[in-house]
Formats: sequence, structure tokens, C-alpha cells
Amino acid sequence: MQDSPRAQQIRQAHATLIHLVVQACQNPQSRQELEPVLEQAIQGGWTDLVARIRQVLDGQRDPSLLNGLDEEDNTILSSILTGLQDPATLPDPNQTADAAQAAPGLAQMIHGASRGDPQSLHWLSQMAEQMTRAGGDMARLGGIAKRLVDGERDPEVLCQGMGPQGENLVQSILSELGKLERH
Repeated sequence: MQDSPRAQQIRQAHATLIHLVVQACQNPQSRQELEPVLEQAIQGGWTDLVARIRQVLDGQRDPSLLNGLDEEDNTILSSILTGLQDPATLPDPNQTADAAQAAPGLAQMIHGASRGDPQSLHWLSQMAEQMTRAGGDMARLGGIAKRLVDGERDPEVLCQGMGPQGENLVQSILSELGKLERH
């Protein structure tokens, strides 16, 4: 089964959490390492996801655990369940984001948010917050998300202070936005 670009992005963004949960299921002693992460997730508002993860940690594997979860939580939990069955499916926690892969998903969210789609606004704000915490070009990109939603398309304005990788990502996003806006 091939993941959508958005699902791949979600899996990659949460690869560390996915690995920690699978590891804790296979080795209960490593659950201590996972607990602070789960507590932090609860503080971030992920109570439903953490409740389901705790059920998986307690041995439940039923696909009905996915019922009622939003797209992000569903993708994370299904990655955990699949990873328990086949560790080869787990995302690489050391892989850095590929700009070519990230640009279409980001452009879709920006495009949706600019049209007032509440789910796109929600996802984009969460991603912008995560990017801002990452520092460097990612923090800069998180900082210009609202400008992109508001229609700014001048790469010189948007790329101020970014290195070559950040500039390439912004250019890719602008290219994808151009395609979306033409349709």
C-alpha cells in the first residue's frame, strides 16, 4: 500500500514517536523512555491518540482502535500497528525531510487554508509551530506560512534570511501553489 504524500509526511514527522511505541511494545523496560513523550503529547492536546497508544502498549491490536481518530492520529496509530507486524514498514527516524516530497503537501495545506478550509488551517498551524521549534530554515518557513496563506508569492520576500535548502523548498512550494491556483 502506497501512502499519500501527506501520510508520508505525517509518518516522517512522527517517526521517533512511532519507533518509541513499537520499541516499548516489544520491550516493556523501554516504556519508561516513552512515558515523558506521551505526557508531553497529552499536554499538546493529543489525549485521544495517547489513550489509544496506551491500549496498544497494553496488548490491544484491533484495527477498531483507529475508529474516530483524525487523519494525523490515524496515520500515526496505523503506522504503529503496521510496524508491530512488519518492522520494515517503520519510517526512518534519522531521515531528514525531502523538499521535493514536502512541497506538494505544504502547498496543498496553504492552498486550502487560503480558501478558508478549517482542516487545512489546523494542519498548517500545527506544522508551522513544529517548524518554528526546529530552528534554521524550517523556523523561517514556519514564520512565513501566514504570508503564503495571505497570498504572498514573491520569492525574494519569502526567502529572506534562508539558506539554499530553505530557498529550494520555498521555490518548490511556490511552484506547487502555482499549479493549484491555475486549476
